[in-house]
Amino acid sequence: MAELTSKPLDPSTWPDFARLVEAHRGVWGGCWCMGFHPDGLKGKTAAQNREEKQERVKAGQTHAALVFDGDDCVGWCQYGPTDELTRIKHCKEYEKELTVLPDWRITCFFVANKRRRQGIGAAALAGALHQIEQAGGGTVESYPEDTTDRKTSGSFLHNGTLAMFEREGFTRTRQIGKHAWVVSKTIS
Repeated sequence: MAELTSKPLDPSTWPDFARLVEAHRGVWGGCWCMGFHPDGLKGKTAAQNREEKQERVKAGQTHAALVFDGDDCVGWCQYGPTDELTRIKHCKEYEKELTVLPDWRITCFFVANKRRRQGIGAAALAGALHQIEQAGGGTVESYPEDTTDRKTSGSFLHNGTLAMFEREGFTRTRQIGKHAWVVSKTIS
C-alpha cells in the first residue's frame, strides 16, 4: 500500500471523486454527498445530485479532503463554512443550546467499502484540517458518534467516531443524540 495523501475536491480531482462515488452506486442511495447542503436531497434523483455536486465543485461551493492511495481515491471528508453546510444530523437537539455558529463544519465521511478500518477516515480528517488551516482557520465543529463499548458498522458512521476526533485534539462540547456529540477545535 502506498502512503495515503490528501487533495482538495476541485475540478481537477472531480473525476477521481466521481469514480469512487459511481463505484458505490452514488453513495447512500444516490446522495453524492449533497445531504448536508442547503438544498439537501429533497426528493432528487442520484443523477440530479451528481449534477448539483459537480456544479458546486466548479463554482468552489463545496469542500472535501479526498484521500488517495497512489492514484486511487479511496475516501473523503466533507467540510465547509456553516452557510455551505446548513443541514446536520440531530439538528433540533443541536439548536436547543445554539449560541454561536462555528466557522467550519465537518459533516460527512465516506470510505470505499473494501478500505474501511484502515485509517482512511483519520487521513481524511487530517487533510480537511490542513485545508481549513490553509484557508485561514477558525472554529471547526463536527458531530461524531461515540462507539465506545458497542459494535457499529462503518457504513453508518457518516460523521466519523468521537475517538478519531479526540485524537485530533477536538473537545466534546455537548451531547446531541444517544451516541452523537458536538465536538470543536480552533485552528489558527
